[in-house]
Amino acid sequence: SSSSDFLFKFLVIGSAGTGKSCLLHQFIENKFKQDSNHTIGVEFGSKVVNVGGKTVKLQIWDTAGQERFRSVTRSYYRGAAGALLVYDITSRETYNALTNWLTDARTLASPNIVIILCGNKKDLDADREVTFLEASRFAQENELMFLETSALTGENVEEAFLKCARTILNKIESGELDPERMGSGIQYGDASLRQLRQPRGAQAQSRQQCSC
Repeated sequence: SSSSDFLFKFLVIGSAGTGKSCLLHQFIENKFKQDSNHTIGVEFGSKVVNVGGKTVKLQIWDTAGQERFRSVTRSYYRGAAGALLVYDITSRETYNALTNWLTDARTLASPNIVIILCGNKKDLDADREVTFLEASRFAQENELMFLETSALTGENVEEAFLKCARTILNKIESGELDPERMGSGIQYGDASLRQLRQPRGAQAQSRQQCSC
């Protein structure tokens, strides 16, 4: 971890068949995963990215969308800093399930978790059941970022992860997120960074201001 400034724990969540594993594979390998089966339990991947001049290692947990794995996957939510919440633009059913996934993420991970809504399978526009406008309205109402992605073509896949990471980084820099807090889902990658942080007094002061 010495080569990265930060480590962020990420989740990829959403209903089965929305292309979560394909998104992760496309992001890490830069190619489409042809023979994708449903994830059993949880799969893991990691990638180092450059965000705003900082090197960030994303540790990404890809969770099974099927109901029978729900109890297993829920235990992985703890301490996640960011999440991709995925639905399939050609499936109204996966879109309708978003509220449940969102509740889980905010309850089990952290109320401060940074979430980006991803409408996947953008390449299947002809079969679309959920409009861009409708989903962006849902995102706005729930204070989520939003992108439509295609794990097949790679469109917006990297951007989704980077946008989420950038937001987390901004929150660390503004003092809204504290990497030292247990369960924040953020770790310092390099001990030398600790010296760069503002003195304790200033941190305590800003915390008092936030606690209203």
